[in-house]
This record gives sequence, C-alpha cells and structure tokens, in this order.
Amino acid sequence: MAATTITVKGMTCEHCVKAVTEEVSALPGVTSVDVDLGSGRVDVESRDPLSGEQLDAAIDEAGYEIVR
Repeated sequence: MAATTITVKGMTCEHCVKAVTEEVSALPGVTSVDVDLGSGRVDVESRDPLSGEQLDAAIDEAGYEIVR
C-alpha cells in the first residue's frame, strides 16, 4: 500500500469534494480517498505509488489545481 497527501486549491463546497473524490478514485489501484474541504488536504491510499502526472490529471479533470 502507498499513501499520498496533496493539497488542492479552489474547493469551496461538498460538490467540489465529490468531484475530486470521484476523479482521484478512478485512478488505477486507488483504494481510498479522504478530502478535507477546510484545508484542501487530500489523502489517497493506493496499491502502488501514484505519479505526480496521474494526480495532476485527475485534479485537473475535476477542475482544480494541486498546490505545490
């Protein structure tokens, strides 16, 4: 198992949380996604490590951006 934490900017409501959760959950091997709306923190657990490109694409598809 691999754990990854990212911070996403631009989320303002539960719809945002749902969009991010759905897109990240669709990545191969993802077993859980926990989004904290207040901080923008997204904790992801997956069978194998996820690449930055995979996460960037999923968050972009949801309409948001990862804070670097």
